[in-house]
Formats: sequence, C-alpha cells, structure tokens
Amino acid sequence: MINRLHSFILWPLFFTCQLIALALVSWHLLAQWHFAYPLGYQLLDLDKNIAEFAPLNRYKDDFELTTPEEHWRLFGEISDAVQASGAGLRDISYRLKNGETTALMHDAEIIHLQDVANLIDRFYLAGSISLLVWIGLIVFVYQQKLKIPPIKKILLGFLVGFIAIAVTVLAIGPTAVFYWFHVQIFPDGHQWFFYYQDSLMTTLMKAPDIFAFIALLLLALLITLWCTSLYGITRLLKITPEQSKKNGKKNHKT
Repeated sequence: MINRLHSFILWPLFFTCQLIALALVSWHLLAQWHFAYPLGYQLLDLDKNIAEFAPLNRYKDDFELTTPEEHWRLFGEISDAVQASGAGLRDISYRLKNGETTALMHDAEIIHLQDVANLIDRFYLAGSISLLVWIGLIVFVYQQKLKIPPIKKILLGFLVGFIAIAVTVLAIGPTAVFYWFHVQIFPDGHQWFFYYQDSLMTTLMKAPDIFAFIALLLLALLITLWCTSLYGITRLLKITPEQSKKNGKKNHKT
C-alpha cells in the first residue's frame, strides 16, 4: 500500500513541483537578461520588420527612425514592467524626429500587457508554492530514506508526456492552440491580437516569432536545470547498501 502511495502520489507530486519550480527559476533568470532580446533581434531580423511596418502604423509616427539600441531599451523596459506587476508601462516612450517624446503604446496595448503582468504574478505564486512543496518533499524523502525511482523510468515518463503534448498540439494545430490559450487566459473584451500596423509593441517583437525564440531559450535552460537538479537529487537520495539492509529489516518486521 505504501509503495503504491509513493508511485501514484508522492513521486508524481515531487516531479511536478520540481518542473514548475524550475520553470519559474528559468523564467526569472532569463528575465534578468531581458530574454536575450538583442540576440533574437539579430536572428529574427527585427530591424527589417520595424523598417517595413513602423511607417504604416496608424497610431504612432517616426518609430522607423529609432535605432536598434533604442529598440533593445524599449523591449527591456517592457520586460521589466511586466515583471513588476505592470508598473511603468505607461511611461515607456521614444523620441520623435522633432525632439519630443511620445508613449510607445496606446491603451489597448497597455491593457494587454497589464493582463500579461497579472498572469506572470500568478505564475510566480504557483512557482513559489511549488518550490516550497518540492523542497519539503526533498527533506521528507531524505529523512525517510526513500529510494528515488530509476532514472530511466523518470526520463521515460517525461518523454511520454512531452510526446503526448506535442502530438496533441500538432493534431489540433499550433495556431489554433495559440489562439485558444489566449482566449482562455485573458479577460473577455480585452484585445490580445494586434496587427503590425496597429501596434508598435507587436512590431518591436515581430510577434509571434519572438515568443518562439524565447520559448526555445526557456526550454533549453529548463532542461539544463532539470537534468542538473535530477543528478543532484539522485546523489543526495542515494541509499548505501547498509541503509538498504536496515530498511529491508524494518520492512520485514512490519
């Protein structure tokens, strides 16, 4: 009975909390570097996207005259603002050719980014709780001298889960999943889709291309942290032959 509880409750909870906690750590670390936007800027040719669509914007002028360094600054300020519960979104601005400054975004864009900031706040809450639970479970299994499942079994479980998700997304269609996800998480009546001609925010990011770039960075860092932590946990919870004999005697007595 105890082994079944471990197999169906303890270890699934353990590895789920580990994954969520490390996803938060990965996000937080990349956020400190503004998700490597200058690298994505070069790889995705964002300067060409800005040069093509900024002159067509129906709300803002002269953005095509701004420099790459200015673009990096603006994205960094957006990144910092959504990480800070949306504080400072309305203060993000750029300089017009006449020397005056103007807000980068109009109200619909700011409302959307505030929704994003609220979502990130909830992610930090869920990730922080998962981290605390994960640490608590590490302490518990260490004190109880429980044996971690075989590495092959853990990797197989995650591989099966990843393949199942990937197949589902491909079957439904990545675009359909992307739209469904936005409809579910953002409030009704709040705009989340913007044409390049209507949004310097979208033009600056070449959305959704920049999101794919960030997702790949997050996945790479998450896999690195996950493998490293799994190795460390395996070493920490490794049971010596003497401990195994003691555990065997205890189980025999019970």
